[in-house]
Amino acid sequence: MMVLWKISPVLLCISILLRSVKMEIQLEPMNATILLGSDIQFYASVQGSWDVMTWQVGGFQVLTIQKNGEVTSENRFSAMFCQDTDTSCVQFTIYNISRADAGLVSCIVQGSYAPKTANLSVQESGTLHILGGNQTVNQVQQVQFQCIAAGWYPTPSISWSENGQAVDSSVFNTTSSSISGGLYNSTSILRFYASSSTAITCSATISTLQKPLSDDVFLTVVPPDWTVLVAVVVSFGSCALLVLLIVGIVFYNKQKKGKQLNYTDEMRRVRTQSHISSVTSPENRRGQDNPSFQVYTAESGDVFSNQDSGCYDAQVKQAQSTKHRHVTIV
Repeated sequence: MMVLWKISPVLLCISILLRSVKMEIQLEPMNATILLGSDIQFYASVQGSWDVMTWQVGGFQVLTIQKNGEVTSENRFSAMFCQDTDTSCVQFTIYNISRADAGLVSCIVQGSYAPKTANLSVQESGTLHILGGNQTVNQVQQVQFQCIAAGWYPTPSISWSENGQAVDSSVFNTTSSSISGGLYNSTSILRFYASSSTAITCSATISTLQKPLSDDVFLTVVPPDWTVLVAVVVSFGSCALLVLLIVGIVFYNKQKKGKQLNYTDEMRRVRTQSHISSVTSPENRRGQDNPSFQVYTAESGDVFSNQDSGCYDAQVKQAQSTKHRHVTIV
């Protein structure tokens, strides 16, 4: 009796320890990220005997399952045993995940079991579009493409490619901003100088997308239009030639006008000098040096003044034609 009394407390402690170890819940996955509208499964493994299990999503109880397999749940939620003969594993499913489902997902077993809680994140894929569509540009012309990703959660990762080859991130710039509902819009701008025709692709992705969302446009590159360039050069050349012609005409007219003025001045000067010479010549100065001189004719006794010199000359000529006389003029 003494030996049994000493052993029984040890066995009791071992039994309690084993019982506490077995009464546990294992929940997988503990952290889950799912795309909006998808389905997800959680698995709860119960060690030990249990009768009733409940599930909560976002703090609200959405399902109850009993050990006999009876399930009570709301829409979009279901539960079943992982295997028909094994009641220790329960599969809990959430269908058509919404943003409201994001948060805590808890498994609670009645009895001496501590609840287990997992964390659920919900991502959302929005829209993607390259503005402007296809483009046609001249060679070596700078082109720009703008890609808009709208209504995403979280912020998507955006990339560009040309003919399937990834474009270096230094060639494009991406910015993001939050909108209502906790979603994000992102804008990515790609700039480069066109060298040849190519297919342009903009892609956006988040971790839950199996395949990135993408949009494609085509860039057509044509040789430079030399006709337009020649026309521009000819136009500018014609304008320059016209300006030079106008300047030449104006300069020529100024030169011609200057020469005419010089010629007029010269002719005026010559006429003035000629007049002065004619006035000062000895023939024209007769009777002008002494305005008060008088002419006396010995025969007639007439006296002529300077004013009558013209008449005197006529009379002298007439007298000379008839008679030869000597007239002395003082």
